[in-house]
Amino acid sequence: MLSDDQLLRYSRSIMLPEVDIAGQAAWLAARVLIVGLGGLGGPAAAYLAAAGIGELVLVDDDRVDQTNLQRQIIHAEHACGEPKVSSAAAGLQAINPAVRITTVAERLQGDALMQQVSQVDLVLDCSDNFETRFALNRACFAVGVPLVSGAAIRFDGQISAYDPRNPDSPCYRCLYEEGDEASLTCSESGVFPPLVGVIGSMQAMEALKLLAGIGEPLTGRLLLLEGKRMQWRSLRLRPDPECPVCKKENA
Repeated sequence: MLSDDQLLRYSRSIMLPEVDIAGQAAWLAARVLIVGLGGLGGPAAAYLAAAGIGELVLVDDDRVDQTNLQRQIIHAEHACGEPKVSSAAAGLQAINPAVRITTVAERLQGDALMQQVSQVDLVLDCSDNFETRFALNRACFAVGVPLVSGAAIRFDGQISAYDPRNPDSPCYRCLYEEGDEASLTCSESGVFPPLVGVIGSMQAMEALKLLAGIGEPLTGRLLLLEGKRMQWRSLRLRPDPECPVCKKENA
């Protein structure tokens, strides 16, 4: 049962028939892993905290730098030099003190990554490199946890959801070949400040939908945003029958 304080705080969500008490209760019971607390992870985490996700596990091995402040709005100038997970945690607690927050100030790999993924209900990939994206994808499909992946560079962004619980869902490896590590980064190419907020907020939306079983998730679809023309494209994704990560699920 929700307390009186929770009923008041989350009333605008609860009055939506698609959410109601059951959906809010599902959010309050959920544990979500967010990898990357920069331009994407900051707004995603803020909206999940505000919506009432029970626990957020924040993972990032980086520290706040002055060059981050142009777009990573979860961090303030006084946080420069601090671990991003600590800076983000402070901001999220100010938004909603009831949300439990666990911080991991290191780059998770191997068994450590698998352990964290196996203990959550959903993962948000807000990282900025292919190595981490492929590793998260493998871990999520190994343990059956849905993954919401976002990316942004220059004026262009993309978002999709991969759900190993759905036999028709492709995985991230079906979209990109492993070995494409020559990806662009914000430090090399720049990024338009509000773009990461748009994509990160949409990652939070997809996460909340998946956790509460609302509407139609982005599973099997890739949304691409061309920011300069503010034009969206939706591409249908199909499982690769030869994918080394999810082909067993496709059989």
